[in-house]
Amino acid sequence: MTKSKTIKVLVVDDHEMVRRGLTAYLETENDITVVGEANDGSKAIEMVKTLVPDVILMDLIMENMGGIEATAQIKEMFPQIQIIILTSFIDEKLIFPALEAGALSYLLKTAKAEEIVYAIRSAVKEEAIIEPKVASQMLTRMRAPERQLHDELTPRELEVLRLIGNGKTNQEIADTLFIGIKTVKTHVSNILSKLQVEDRTQAAIYANRNNLV
Repeated sequence: MTKSKTIKVLVVDDHEMVRRGLTAYLETENDITVVGEANDGSKAIEMVKTLVPDVILMDLIMENMGGIEATAQIKEMFPQIQIIILTSFIDEKLIFPALEAGALSYLLKTAKAEEIVYAIRSAVKEEAIIEPKVASQMLTRMRAPERQLHDELTPRELEVLRLIGNGKTNQEIADTLFIGIKTVKTHVSNILSKLQVEDRTQAAIYANRNNLV
């Protein structure tokens, strides 16, 4: 019977006790060996060049260089290395940049030891493991409708934009909405700025293209 290949793991975390704990547990697994430990992203990059691990357990918030930047650089140099984010944070400002940088999986430090081992074994098969709370945030973001420029308009500005789309002049808009001409001009100026267009014609085109009239 052919012996399975040992999975080489690099542990990257700025807390020594976390590194020691992870290493001690992982070394009890017959098919996993910890080839090194690093306390920040820059050190991890240097160690990767000589150790070339199969999987990296990567913390996110560390001094000198964080996990996101380190992940991006490592994946650029060694795309075959799989990176598992292991962090305390579920902030979407960290989740999505980490995954976009090339991380395969995202786990929290509250994960059970056997869950981390399972993620490592899955990583060598290029199978992602995402913490349920993180997956929930990802689904929420994916399902959220993309905001349009006109979503930034006030209700009154939206009324003015609809009238612009219908070809009304400033005076006609003022008469329709029972407001002063100066007020209309202020609304029009705000609309052009928020829609990032240069003139009323472009605003009218925008209104029609987005079915606002």
